[in-house]
Amino acid sequence: MTLTTQHFGTEIPTIGFGTWKLKEETAQMCVSKAIEAGYRMIDTAQAYENETYVGRGISDAQLPREDLWVTTKVWMSEFNDGDLQKSVERSVEKLGTDYCDLILLHWPNDDVPLEETLGALNEVRDKGLTGNIGVSNFTSKQLGQAVKLSRAPILTNQVEYHPFINQTPVLEAAHALGMSVTAYSPLAQGKVFDSPVIQEIGDKYGKSPAQVAMRWLTQQPGVIAIPRSSSPEHIASNNDVLDFELTAQEMGRITALNANETRLINPSWAPDWDKAA
Repeated sequence: MTLTTQHFGTEIPTIGFGTWKLKEETAQMCVSKAIEAGYRMIDTAQAYENETYVGRGISDAQLPREDLWVTTKVWMSEFNDGDLQKSVERSVEKLGTDYCDLILLHWPNDDVPLEETLGALNEVRDKGLTGNIGVSNFTSKQLGQAVKLSRAPILTNQVEYHPFINQTPVLEAAHALGMSVTAYSPLAQGKVFDSPVIQEIGDKYGKSPAQVAMRWLTQQPGVIAIPRSSSPEHIASNNDVLDFELTAQEMGRITALNANETRLINPSWAPDWDKAA
């Protein structure tokens, strides 16, 4: 059974496998193991420099193409019209998947007009290189601008989201626009294991802190999570979260952990992030 969420008539797996920092044969093995463990979404990016090996892992798994959702992201250096289309053609060739299900703009880039970039991204969709388009690391304001400038629906905004960061403005903006939010670093790079609250809730259900965090995310409407691991055991367990349900009180206790606002990904090119009220 695969948990899904639906936006603009498109059904999307709620749990995907992230591949950031997974290189070469490790990426290949992990992607294959993830598909074996029941994942039906694989997420990569041009900047990860692993699309070829991700593609080999997909091929190794021998799953019918239509049963798998493949996402990649266009790097900021490729945002000009012409450059973007060529970069996506290269990505699809490296992945060996004929097309992607979703192409995202990896980060906002003020050096290229968003209208130009989204025009090129829409063209990629028109050509059949991707079924859907979206963005990543966009603020709520940038999200609104992207929706106005795009002919095709913006399916998701992929952002850092875990129990220790308050993403309320982005979540509310996305939901108001009918789109999903995809949570990267959903386990806060392992910090969920250090939380007594998450540990206590996990003990109640016989689940790990990682599984509790994944359940907390996937119980929220319109939220997708893409955990990453290089351990086959953890790859499997991160996807094994459908046999328990958190109570409203437990959901609230975990949400309250965002009071310290722990943002883990904040490079120099990051936008001026939304501030939660």
